[in-house]
Parts: sequence; C-alpha cells; structure tokens
Amino acid sequence: MTTLPPEIAALYPFPPHFFDTPDGRIHFVDTGTGERGNVVLLHGNPSWSFLWRDLIAALAARGFRCIAPDHLGMGLSDKPKKFLRLADRIAHTEALLAHLRVEKFSLCVHDWGGAIGFGVATRAPEKIEKLVVANTAAFRSRNIPKRIALCRIPGFGPFVVKAFNAFAFPATFMAVRKKLPPPVKAGFLFPYRNFNDRTAVANFVRDIPLSPKHPSWAALAAIEAALPKLAGKPMLIAWGERDFCFDDTFFAAWRERFPRAETLRCADAGHYLFEDAGERLVPAVASFLSA
Repeated sequence: MTTLPPEIAALYPFPPHFFDTPDGRIHFVDTGTGERGNVVLLHGNPSWSFLWRDLIAALAARGFRCIAPDHLGMGLSDKPKKFLRLADRIAHTEALLAHLRVEKFSLCVHDWGGAIGFGVATRAPEKIEKLVVANTAAFRSRNIPKRIALCRIPGFGPFVVKAFNAFAFPATFMAVRKKLPPPVKAGFLFPYRNFNDRTAVANFVRDIPLSPKHPSWAALAAIEAALPKLAGKPMLIAWGERDFCFDDTFFAAWRERFPRAETLRCADAGHYLFEDAGERLVPAVASFLSA
C-alpha cells in the first residue's frame, strides 16, 4: 500500500479501502455514517479523489457516507498498462457500488467523472437521489482546447504526457486561478511520479471521443440519449467560469438539458473550482445535498 507523505496525509486523512476488479485494484474513500444518505464522488483526469477532500470532510461531518473511488490508473489505485475505455470505467464503478451494496445515492461529478457517473446513473436512474455537476460533460462535443489536442497526437502526445508529466503538472497552474499551496500541489501530483504512473492520464486524453469512428463514441452517445431519464432529479450545476476546457458552451449545454437545475457560477474559478472557490462551493454543495 502506498504511504502518503505527512503533508499530503494531513490534507487527505481518510483510511484506505480497496476493491479488486479483473483489471486491477481500485482504491476508494469510504467515510461517514450514512445517516443522511450516500454520496458518490467521481473525479476526472488528471486528478484523483484528493480533489474532493474538503467536500468529503464537510459531508461526512453532516452524517453522509461518502464514497470516492480513484479510477484505475489514477490516484492510489493500481496502474495497469491496459487501455481502459469509458465503458470499462462505468463497469468498474457499477461493480464497486454493487460490492458496497449502495442502492440509493447522490452523485457528484467533475471532468471525466461526468461521463462515467452519468453512465452509471442513466442505467439505474431509480438509484439516484441528487446530482451535483461541476465543470464536466456527459454528452458529445467536438470542442477541445489545442493544448489538450496536442496530447492526443499519436506517438508524440502519450510520450510527452508520460515522460514529462505534461498533463498533470501543467494542470496544477492551468486548472486554477489561485496559486496552489505547495502541499496541495504535491497532493495532485503524488500519484503520477514516473512514466508508468502516467499511462492512464495519457489514455484518458486519447479516449475523448470526437468522431463516430472513435471506440468510445457509441458509449457516450448512449449516455447523452439517456439523460432525459434524470430530468426529474434535483441537480446543482456548480461552474468555474475561468475553465479553459469546460467553458460556457458546456455550461449552456447542461442548462439546455436540465433547465430546472440550480446553478452556482464562480466567476474567478478555473477547472479545479473547488481549489479556487472551495470556501463558497463546499458549504453550498453540502446545503444542497442536505436540503
């Protein structure tokens, strides 16, 4: 088991839990009594469950059970070399929740967590209580920043991501508007310390489906088509307006699909919005889930 450095463990003081899948062992946070219900929190790329640390602490203090897995290849989970697609990651999440016998839950998603989480939710909408959407997508889009497109160039992209950490490291200053404190920056980078550790980071970028020929296009199209199944669920759309990737076109797409959703826009927050505006977002999300 990987031991976190003391300065990171102080920020992320959650006992480790593990779940074995055919593709590798998933690490996950499982904390809180559950008296107020279950909350499943899904991160994206290149973050890990560390992203949710402050929200987990706040929700657990209110009596929620918080379950936050690290997708395989990310965080403290195993780092398999196998190329895992969107469909694989949905299946892993479903298997974990079945293993934990979680029948009803609210869902918080960020970045790739949106496609993965809504993949789970649209296949079992009766299990979903509330939804928190934060700078993410669960529908097709051809809108991709050039700096991310560069990381998809065959050969070149995966090499620079894995050899030079050219995705997780730039995210520590490109995904925020405020400078990260050194222990927080170290926390985001800790799981990706060598070439092999960055395989899933590179593969997540390559798994973004931009055309019908892409292997994950059909899976994402099916999620998009099934989004109306969740139209009656209470939803909060929390949005960092200074996100270079998930910009206002994505926010508008969520609003078009879920016009009754509550919204919380943070004008000075970037992609890692809980780092830039956590003092506002954490209590707002906790209040929304508690109401």
